Amino acid sequence: MHELTAEQEHLDLLYARLDALRAEAAAALARGHATDVWQAEVARLAAVEDGLCFGRLDLTGGRRVHIGRLGLFTGDDEPLLVDWRAPAARPFYTATAAAPVEVVRRRRITTRGRTVVALDDELLDPDAPGDGLVGEAALLAAVTAERTGRMRDIVTTLQAEQDRIVRADARGVLVVQGGPGTGKTAVALHRVAYLLYTHEHLRTRGVLVLGPSRVFLGYIGQVLPGLGENRVVTATVPDLVPGVVVTRVDTDGEAARKGRADMAVRLADRVRATVAVPGHAVDVEFEQQVLRLDPATLRRAVRTARETGLPHNQARLVFHRDVVATLTGELAGRMEAVVLTETGEALDGGSADGRLGEAELRALAAAGVVLGPEDDDGPRTLLDEVDSEALRTALLADAGLRDVLDGLWPPLTPADVVEGPWSAADIPLLDEAAALVGASVPVFGHVVVDEAQELSEMDWRMLVRRCPSRSMTVVGDLAQTGSAAGATSWERVPRPHRIAQLTVGYRTPREVMAAAAEVLAVHHPAVRPPASVRASGEPPWRWAADDVPRALAELAGEHTGGKLAIIAPAARELAAALSLRRPPDPVDEIVLLTPAEAKGLEFDSVVIADPAAVLAAGPHGPNDLYVAMTRATRSLGVVHPGPVPPELASLVERPVSSRRS
Repeated sequence: MHELTAEQEHLDLLYARLDALRAEAAAALARGHATDVWQAEVARLAAVEDGLCFGRLDLTGGRRVHIGRLGLFTGDDEPLLVDWRAPAARPFYTATAAAPVEVVRRRRITTRGRTVVALDDELLDPDAPGDGLVGEAALLAAVTAERTGRMRDIVTTLQAEQDRIVRADARGVLVVQGGPGTGKTAVALHRVAYLLYTHEHLRTRGVLVLGPSRVFLGYIGQVLPGLGENRVVTATVPDLVPGVVVTRVDTDGEAARKGRADMAVRLADRVRATVAVPGHAVDVEFEQQVLRLDPATLRRAVRTARETGLPHNQARLVFHRDVVATLTGELAGRMEAVVLTETGEALDGGSADGRLGEAELRALAAAGVVLGPEDDDGPRTLLDEVDSEALRTALLADAGLRDVLDGLWPPLTPADVVEGPWSAADIPLLDEAAALVGASVPVFGHVVVDEAQELSEMDWRMLVRRCPSRSMTVVGDLAQTGSAAGATSWERVPRPHRIAQLTVGYRTPREVMAAAAEVLAVHHPAVRPPASVRASGEPPWRWAADDVPRALAELAGEHTGGKLAIIAPAARELAAALSLRRPPDPVDEIVLLTPAEAKGLEFDSVVIADPAAVLAAGPHGPNDLYVAMTRATRSLGVVHPGPVPPELASLVERPVSSRRS
C-alpha cells in the first residue's frame, strides 16, 4: 500500500504539470499565436492523458527515473517524467539480469484514468534488497487482455528484440519479417514515434504510414497519438492517387501482369508513341502566311526535347519552343529582305522596291511591333532581339499553330495513358503515368509500409517516388501473402535494405499457433512459425455443418465477452443472413470479414467459415487460411460444410452438448 501511495503522489504531480502545459497551450491558441503549432500542441497533450506514466527505473546510486509517453520537467528543468523514446529510457526495455545496465529494479505502473491501480516489479540486481517488491508479469497481462477493436500500443511492454528495431538507424530500408502476433505493426508505429522524436527534419518533411485497408487504418488510428505523435499521414495504396474510382476487379492473372516492373517500360513506350513526326512537310498558317515545317526540322526538335530528360508535358514545351524558334527565324528572314525575280516581281509578298508587304506588316502587328513611316523607307534591318522575342511569343500564343503542334506532340493526362474503367492494380500504373507526363506528388521523409508482402513491383516504384531518400520501415510476413502480385521474397524491396526478424509471438496462443503451423508445414515447409509465449487453454475446434449461415448465426447468438470475427471468403453474401454490416467496423462486438480484410487485425475469438473455399480461392489460398487462423488471441473455430481440409484434420470436433438444438 505504501508503494501505491508513493506512486500515486508522483502521478498527481505529473498530471498537475500536464494540466499547466495544457492551459498554456490553450491560452496561446486563444491569443491566435501560431495557430497550427498550438493546435498540434493541444492535440499532443490531450493524446497522452491515458497511461501518462507507465514505468520506473531504480538505478545504482539511488537515482529513480519515471518513464512515460512524453517528457515533463519542473520549472527548473528537472525531469519529472522521461519520454520513452529518450536514451535514458532505453534500459526500461533492454535491461536484463545478465546485463542490467545500472538498473536495480524495473517497475511497470498500471493506471486507470489518473489513478494507480497496480505495480509490477522486477529485480535485476540479485544483491540488492528486495524490500517493497510488488506485482506480477505485466507482459502476459497485456497480451491476454480482451480486444477493444482498436490497436493498443505496446510502449509499456516492448521487448528487447522489438526495441532494437524501434531504435534502429533511419537510413535506408529496414525490412521487419515477423510471423503472426510478433507485434510487427506495433513495432513499426513505435518506430515512427521514435524517429519523429529523434530526427527533427521528419517533423517538417513528414512520415507516411501505408496500410492494407481503411479498416486497418481505423484499427491503428489511436496508437500514434497515444505515443505523443499526431503528425503522420496514414493512407492505403488507392489514397496515393486521388480521384481514381475503382469499378472493376482484375483476375489474378491480370493483377499479376499489371504488377510486374516491365509495365513501367510499356507505359513509357505508350507515352513515347504519342509523339508522331510525319514523313512529309507540315504547313502552318500564321497571319495569312503559310509557314512550312519539314520532317528533318521536326525530328530535330523532338530529339532536342527528349534529350532534356524532362517528363512528357514539360518536354512538349521544349519541343514547342524549338519549332517556334525555327518559324521565328523564317518569318524574320522574310521581313528583313525581299527576293525579286528577274522581271522585278517580289517572290515573298513584298513590294518590288523592297518595302514590307501587307503579310509582313500583319505578322509584325500580331507580334506587337508597330512601325512608323520612317521605318518603311527602304531595305534595312528592322527586328532587334526584343522584336524577335515578341514574334516568338505571338507564335506560341497562336491557336492555329498550337493545334498543329499538339497534333504532333499532344499534352497527356494519366487517364490518357491508362484508360479506364480501373481496377486496384491500375492505381500504381496511373501513378507511373503521372510521373511520365510530369504530375507532381507529395514527398515524405520516411515511409512505413505494413503488410508489405502484398505490394507489387509497380507499387514499390510508386512508393520510391514518394520517398526519394529511401528511408523506410517495411513490415510483413511472406507466409501471409494474399495478392496475386505480392511477394514471395524481399528481393523486390528497394535497395539498400537490411532485414530484421521478430521471432517471438505475443498475441497468438500456443494452441492456435500449433494448428496454424500445420497449414505452414503443408504449404510453406521452410517457414518456421513464431514461438508463442502463452497458452489460452482453449484448443481450436471444428464443426461440420450442412447449413453454414445457420451455424454461424447460432455461434454469433451464443457469443459473450470480447470481440468475435467471422472470417469468410463470401462475406458479402453472409452479411444479410447474419445481420452484420458491410463494410465492417472493428469496434463492433461481432464483425464479418474476408481474409484480406482481416489482415493485420486481432480478435479474442475467430470463426472461419468454409476453410476449403478459402484454400481454393486462388494460388494464395493457403496463405489466406493461415492469416485467418492467426487473428485469434483466445479461441479459434472452423465451420465446414463438407469434409474438413486435411490441414485442419487435427482440430477437435466441437462437442454436441455445446450446440443449440
